[in-house]
Amino acid sequence: MEKKYIVFLAIFFAVAIWSGIGAYETGLWFLEAGMCLVGVAILALTFKRFKFTDMTYFFILVHLIILFIGAHYSYARVPLFDWIKEVFDQSRNNYDKVGHFAQGFIPAMIARELIIRLDVVKKKSWIPFFVVCICMAISAFYELIEWWVAVLSGDGADDFLGMQGYEWDTQSDMLCATIGAICMLILFSKLQDKQIKKMTE
Repeated sequence: MEKKYIVFLAIFFAVAIWSGIGAYETGLWFLEAGMCLVGVAILALTFKRFKFTDMTYFFILVHLIILFIGAHYSYARVPLFDWIKEVFDQSRNNYDKVGHFAQGFIPAMIARELIIRLDVVKKKSWIPFFVVCICMAISAFYELIEWWVAVLSGDGADDFLGMQGYEWDTQSDMLCATIGAICMLILFSKLQDKQIKKMTE
């Protein structure tokens, strides 16, 4: 395995260990961090069959770190965003919106690379549309998971949901994910194309 991937894995495990030590609530940590561990396991198992570009792996790592931070503190209690809340007189801790923006941004990068390299869509002009649709579907499914957890665990799901009394939290979460996907397409499509071309030459 190349050195860069070993570094990525080392950072991942270091942040995972930090996240688990002294986490706000153990059950919440397993709910949030468990998805990270499953995701990395899938990437490891498929690594030889399909290797993503370095940029995609880097942003996947960034997304995992965002999730681990949320798992450690709970999304409604991340200290930096408590400070931002006070300074800018916001009504809630908005770290969860960072997480949902990433939930659109990084899956968009993954979906776009898969679509291009596996030649899923013949008309390339349709790729942005399908990428955004995939990310919206992922976001909606995650909101369904949150709902199921809430139904099964009752009051114990408050920190997992992170609504903080905001009745439109689900809809705003999905909007943040959609904006994240669109931002990725606008800002990083050309760079991703260069990396894909370099990898496949």
